[in-house]
Amino acid sequence: METSAFLIAGLIVALIAVFTVVRAVRIVPQARARNVERLGRYHRTLTPGLSLVIPYIDRVHPVIDLREQVVSFEPQPVITEDNLVVEIDTVLYFQVTDPRAAFYEIANFLQAVEQLTVTTLRNVVGSMDLEMTLTSRDTINSQLRGVLDEATGKWGLRVNRVEIKAIDPPQTIKDAMQKQMRAERDKRAAVLGAEGQRQSQILTAEGDKQAAVLRAEGNRTAAILTAEGQSRAIDEVFQAVHRNDPDPKLLAYQYLQTLPQLAQGSGNNFWVIPSEITSALQGMSRAFTEVLPQSPATREKPSDDSAERAADDTAQAAEAAAAALADAAKADHRATPDALPSHVPADGQGDNGRT
Repeated sequence: METSAFLIAGLIVALIAVFTVVRAVRIVPQARARNVERLGRYHRTLTPGLSLVIPYIDRVHPVIDLREQVVSFEPQPVITEDNLVVEIDTVLYFQVTDPRAAFYEIANFLQAVEQLTVTTLRNVVGSMDLEMTLTSRDTINSQLRGVLDEATGKWGLRVNRVEIKAIDPPQTIKDAMQKQMRAERDKRAAVLGAEGQRQSQILTAEGDKQAAVLRAEGNRTAAILTAEGQSRAIDEVFQAVHRNDPDPKLLAYQYLQTLPQLAQGSGNNFWVIPSEITSALQGMSRAFTEVLPQSPATREKPSDDSAERAADDTAQAAEAAAAALADAAKADHRATPDALPSHVPADGQGDNGRT
């Protein structure tokens, strides 16, 4: 019986010893720290690694994270200078540099940092209007960081960065801003369209101008070339005529060939024949009755066949002229069947030789 009591007592002592040893040995992870109080007073801070404390005398507090921490706060309503309420969502990057101060200088440093951020944010944004608030994020971030870093220094904290994640104005302001942006884009599109149309019209006008200039230069060159061609043709004809020394009989022959063309046309009811027709016919008659001298341009006498063909052509031309005269007289008689014109005699010959 006594042996069992000793065994139970030994087991209890062993358990207490083991529990004491376990409480005396503390292992702190890397980038962590733990504060130790001895008899209710701060004693020391445990660094990463294996540490020994006195059980039942030393009190080890929870682990404090020494790494940089990221805290995203809930959107907070902030009133701007122009009395508009905006929702601002912030993100804070901070790091615990003094575990003792972070534990003993402030009860809850996360809540303290959050409240300080909201208060500072309202002070900074309250001095700005909505447009400046939306376009001055860097300014707001730098001011928040300066104020928070100065206030949290005694708490053993270091604020590395403060970022504004979102700024949400009221829905009515959003609608007005969207309408303004749409109007600006429509205006920009209209300006760009007008500019493009103006450039297009300018380019088209320049193209038309160049085309007109080139067309005018082409017409001028063509007219000059045509005039030069006509000039050369007239010069060649003139030189050829003077080289061959034409006589009046050749001119009379050409004159008779032109007469049928004068009588052509459906509206020729009155036809005036020049007086030179008599001299031309007389020259033609002499050409058939007289032997003409050979012109200086003629080198050889024409053969009998050539003479016969020339005579036939001349006769045909005379017949065509007579037929043209007869057609003109018939047309004149149909136009004035009752009386003849006062300037044309009844026998068909006038003082000027007109028929």
